[in-house]
Amino acid sequence: MVTQFNFDQAEATPGQAWTSGSQDSKSQHELGASPRLVGGTSFANKAPLDQLQVRLLTQAAIQSIEETRKILTKWRRQGQSLADIYLYGITESARLIGELWSADELDFVNITIAFSRLQRVMHEFSAEFLSEGKSESNGFSLLIMTEPGSQHGLGAFMLSEFFRHAGWRVLLVSPQDIADFKRAFLSDWFDAVVLSISTDRQIDKIAKAVSELRTTSVNPSLKIFLGGPMANLSPELLNWAGTTLLFTDAAQTVERITHAVDTTSSHPKASLPKRSHTNHLELPKASKM
Repeated sequence: MVTQFNFDQAEATPGQAWTSGSQDSKSQHELGASPRLVGGTSFANKAPLDQLQVRLLTQAAIQSIEETRKILTKWRRQGQSLADIYLYGITESARLIGELWSADELDFVNITIAFSRLQRVMHEFSAEFLSEGKSESNGFSLLIMTEPGSQHGLGAFMLSEFFRHAGWRVLLVSPQDIADFKRAFLSDWFDAVVLSISTDRQIDKIAKAVSELRTTSVNPSLKIFLGGPMANLSPELLNWAGTTLLFTDAAQTVERITHAVDTTSSHPKASLPKRSHTNHLELPKASKM
């Protein structure tokens, strides 16, 4: 069974390590691919959020969904953009939560709950965030996938939101195994694929699958990007032919991939029959977190 989020770019209504992690051991867990905090220590001139604010959000996410929601709502009322909240608040909070787990100050259950609260609040702000972006599709389609069996999808979801914000059609998938991974990869036409690799547990299997899938993809010019914690921890393990490593935050990743696709794609997909995700995969709809 695959957890699938099919995010078509839709008209937004008014008012509405990148990273992701799934680990069995602390040696494989990192959330350090987030952007470095810069700027002042207050909200003056809508400066990026500082470390104190990040710690407050981290404490709130550990405590309850209500406290998490209060912090983000307060930031919005004080003039912070949702893009800055995501990049400088939620991303850095997720990194700090990972550090607390590495230091044995939080167990795996509690960090999973904290991550889920951050992601849930992002879901709640989704319509508002998308309303600030492009109202029309740019014609590009993207598949974002976590590694098979991933337990955390916060980073992948955030990345999907930034791509939707920029007018992309996005399919976000959390495959349960390599078979699901392959089915999703071949389910439709994609201009690009982004894979979030969090651990080294399945790198060899994923690398082999990607090598096979590159030659059978519906799009012969498909661009494949690799990101997530392993891109920063052990980039040498992700040196796969025909792929590109990402070391950028969500906003920069959108710019980089859009430029790569826009400058090389002749959009041959317009003349090819499209395949339905649901007709071929028969995947259940995912409920919102």
